[in-house]
Amino acid sequence: MTIPKEVISLQEIDGAPQNGSTRRQEEDRMSDFEDHCWKDIVTPDVLAIYRQYERQTFVGPAPALLAIDLYELVYQGGPKPVVDLVDTYAMSCGEYAYAAIEPTRKLFAAARAAGLPVFYSTNDVRPTSRPGTVRATRRRTNPKDFDHFAIRPEFKPQPNDVVITKQRASIFYGTPLLAHLTQLGIRTVIVCGESTSGCVRASAVDAYSHGFHVVLVEECCFDRSPLSHKVNLFDMHHKYADVMHVGEVVAHLEGLVRKAS
Repeated sequence: MTIPKEVISLQEIDGAPQNGSTRRQEEDRMSDFEDHCWKDIVTPDVLAIYRQYERQTFVGPAPALLAIDLYELVYQGGPKPVVDLVDTYAMSCGEYAYAAIEPTRKLFAAARAAGLPVFYSTNDVRPTSRPGTVRATRRRTNPKDFDHFAIRPEFKPQPNDVVITKQRASIFYGTPLLAHLTQLGIRTVIVCGESTSGCVRASAVDAYSHGFHVVLVEECCFDRSPLSHKVNLFDMHHKYADVMHVGEVVAHLEGLVRKAS
């Protein structure tokens, strides 16, 4: 996969003379752009509204992997429907968390083979890290158990990986992550984790705002609700990030390894 050349605007495509083969190729590209999990909920009229955002997607240069909140808390109760777990495990993502394990393992393996820097985020559970009465909103808070915020064993941090502790949704907000990425010369962030509508979204928007090329790996992100997952991926894909399938991202990273050998 290579970084695309200048993308022709839709107005130019519609107005310029094209032969049948060129137009079919362009239609295929546009179809691929929407070939994602939201196809069953986004209607044709909404797609028409967002058509101006259609473009080629790609993994940009100098990438790093950001793994957002892959901690034990969201796997509590096992791979069951979230509605069956919520009374006992209010923060569990249930079956959706477990469905993302294998794709995420593949992503981690490819990222490590390609030598990408890997950054994790987890919750800051230190009792002395904030005033006890401080709350950002009036949302319900839960007791902080250190074990609940340990990274899941399937994605255990390795030597030279960095675990960022955070107090807010974004892995960037109030943390040294931006300084680390700058010093490493990172220009692209590949994002996985949870929840799609919460900390993943906040981190992706902050990454975009800081000028990084943002890639969200569809099968490696998850949420408590499929609706929230799909709508937020759709929205970010059209504004802030390139949503790509895990197979596409892995193929790109494998290509980096071949070029380096």
